[in-house]
Amino acid sequence: MLHHGGMSTTTPLQVFLTHTEEEFAAYYGPAGLAGLLAHARVVRNTTGRVLAGRELAEAAAGCQVIVAHRSAPGNAETFAHAPALLAFLRGAVDISTIDVPAASAVGVLVTRATPGFTDAVAELAIGMMVDLARGVSAAVCAYRAGREPVPPMGMQLTGAMLGIMGYGRIARRLAQMALGIGMRVQVHDPYTPPREPGVAAVSFAEVLASSDVVVCLALSTPETAGLFDAGAFAAMKWGAIFINLSRGELVDEAALEATLDAGHLRGAAMDVGQAPDQRPQPHLARRADVVATPHIGGLTAEARDHQMMDTVHQVAALAAGRMPDGAVNAADARRLRQFWA
Repeated sequence: MLHHGGMSTTTPLQVFLTHTEEEFAAYYGPAGLAGLLAHARVVRNTTGRVLAGRELAEAAAGCQVIVAHRSAPGNAETFAHAPALLAFLRGAVDISTIDVPAASAVGVLVTRATPGFTDAVAELAIGMMVDLARGVSAAVCAYRAGREPVPPMGMQLTGAMLGIMGYGRIARRLAQMALGIGMRVQVHDPYTPPREPGVAAVSFAEVLASSDVVVCLALSTPETAGLFDAGAFAAMKWGAIFINLSRGELVDEAALEATLDAGHLRGAAMDVGQAPDQRPQPHLARRADVVATPHIGGLTAEARDHQMMDTVHQVAALAAGRMPDGAVNAADARRLRQFWA
């Protein structure tokens, strides 16, 4: 079942919003919908399912724009069966599930949102460090189960060494926060070495060997797939903490599980994994030495609104005949140029 909203009298644009009701409540919301309705007619996905492939194309039939939640892929089958489609807008930074060459081949524009979640993810990293360093979740779970927890000997973060793999926006913000609570910080990034005072540039081997807490914030590329494998975990300090806030494919999860089984690490935390929608694998998330969250790093009102409004601004630009910010393949957007002609 599809629900049709209102339409501006000045533009023929029609937008399909892929978000399920659950996704809409958490990742878009009434303010974003109102913003879209100021520039286009909106068709909502009320099927209760994440749509993909030909089914997505058929649901969006007649729409010139698809605004897609991260769960909805943009694959070749969708583009092949959506002759009216001009643009596929991802309401997130990650476009790994969009077949950009397939979109370009038929002249469809692909866009992405800008990162609005830097502070939110960095704050979650700090929370995970504190949790594992002091056994917070373990104690909470014991109390809730009616057991008296055994007080653990904690790791003090003040003076501890934080090692960050990757040095993008989130890593830089995390480094600032960590320095603020008295941690020492070292980073490995072969493309963006740190230059800030108090942040040391070291090798990947040094990050592993001398860090009390290792946080994976590297970009997901073919070269970084499986970056944290059995060898990497074996090279980490005994009793260290490992946190993954990047992408699930950067971690060999079987190797992580074996390392935890061996007691080599104090614990691990993850907001991402190799389950659907980049969520942690349930069998890992259930472990007592793991703190897992269901891909909520950017799930704050501030982060949501930032990326939501990026898509609204992109639709406004399309309706006004302008190439929107965040365009990935503007040179190949032949359908748009024909539409505007």
